[in-house]
Amino acid sequence: MKQEDIKNLSNDDLSENLAEQSELFAKLKMNHAVSPLENPKQIATVRKTIARLNTEIRKRELAEA
Repeated sequence: MKQEDIKNLSNDDLSENLAEQSELFAKLKMNHAVSPLENPKQIATVRKTIARLNTEIRKRELAEA
């Protein structure tokens, strides 16, 4: 998910996406530990998406204060 897409989401959508991406990250890490993934770069992509979501959430929190 790109930063432009994330900026257009509502606060509730950001929270939902963060929860989904966190679950996906945990599943990917577990599956990769058991047997190698076909595309291990997917783990890094999900991790970066989580960071983008957290950054946008924090930016909005600071803007409110």
